[in-house]
Amino acid sequence: MEKKQVYGDTIKERLLASAKDRWHNFLLADGAIRGVVVHGTRMINEMRANHRLGILETLVLGHAYLAGALMAASLKGRDRLALQIECSGPIRGFSVEANGYGEVRGYLKNVPIPVDRPSEDFNLSPFFGVGFLSVTRYLQDAKQPFTGKVMMTHGTVAKDLAHYFLQSEQIHTAVDLSVKFDSTGAVTGAGGLFLQVMPGSDTQTVADLERMVWDLPSIGSAFASGTDPEQLVARVFRRLHPRFIGQRRVEFMCHCNRDRTKNLLTLLPIADLKDICDNGPFPLEMRCHHCSTCYRFTRQEMLEIYGRRFPDN
Repeated sequence: MEKKQVYGDTIKERLLASAKDRWHNFLLADGAIRGVVVHGTRMINEMRANHRLGILETLVLGHAYLAGALMAASLKGRDRLALQIECSGPIRGFSVEANGYGEVRGYLKNVPIPVDRPSEDFNLSPFFGVGFLSVTRYLQDAKQPFTGKVMMTHGTVAKDLAHYFLQSEQIHTAVDLSVKFDSTGAVTGAGGLFLQVMPGSDTQTVADLERMVWDLPSIGSAFASGTDPEQLVARVFRRLHPRFIGQRRVEFMCHCNRDRTKNLLTLLPIADLKDICDNGPFPLEMRCHHCSTCYRFTRQEMLEIYGRRFPDN
């Protein structure tokens, strides 16, 4: 993977951004509620640079990246998950993957997103239309992946993800995703919050939580102003006595590389390889969907790949 633009102009700024981009696991009300808060400003900016996204595309895919990071906080080791939406609206959908190491990658299915007229707000439901949201978990100890799918009912990643957990896992969940832009369209803050009510929680605790979530400030704006994730949670949910139990880095990361891409080319049908060698175009460009890194291969390299399949030629 090649990052087109590392967030921060100096080494100090890059180190500070890297230190801030983390998820934080916590408990509320003596364990009656589990939560995750994620700071992802650097991740969203690097994602945007690699995929060359405008404001609308950054908002949509940014929400998906933050959601993937929040859900991956419950994974361990090499466990990973995929969050996907397929829809009838101009977005068409997206695919995002996240793993237990805090690495997130993914792409939009339609870039740029066609817009008939300028949007007056950040309501994304018209851009999604009718669709389905699915979550697939790939766990090391499981014999096969598990996929849950629900029809979208709200037209937003946050609300439809909460709907997914209620329908598929019968867990009351609240999700908040936020990407803050400044007047020039630059991302200055990005983050998300994930809360789940554990079985047996009393109704008063749930009612208190609902009021606090309703009054939740913009997470992106809070992070843009320099607020720390733990400070935000401590302030908003102080009556439920938050207790932090762990944290881990979050990063835009894809493990594609030139050698893997070259190996994929060797699997092409012989006729296709010969056609490429004879007719080009060169350099041949292979682009990774997940991170938009482009790998280029010369005619000589393609002839070498073809020669491995036909060593006598």
